[in-house]
Amino acid sequence: MIRWLVLLALPLLSGCRERTHELGQAFAERGLVSVAEARQTNVESAVIVRGTVTEKCPVSGCWFTLQDSAGKIKVDTKNAAFVVVDVPLQTTVTVAGRMATNGQERFIEATGLRY
Repeated sequence: MIRWLVLLALPLLSGCRERTHELGQAFAERGLVSVAEARQTNVESAVIVRGTVTEKCPVSGCWFTLQDSAGKIKVDTKNAAFVVVDVPLQTTVTVAGRMATNGQERFIEATGLRY
């Protein structure tokens, strides 16, 4: 009897695990840097940063602001083939991308996102 109860409970317990969502290109989370370190990285250099989504494009989800303990940085997803409309604010995410600039501001052009 106990064996049957355990077998019935296993699918329920495994369904309670938090699922990881991935958008864009897959990436390994090796070489994480802080927002401050990313800002010092050369334009076109690849970066991986983990932080919290504090703001996002309210219409199309084509950008968001990422904050960690070292600061905030804008993340652009326009060219990444994904948007962050369904990613809730205050969600911890890991973003992979390349550093870019528009002349005044440095930001990350995202290639992948995991949350």
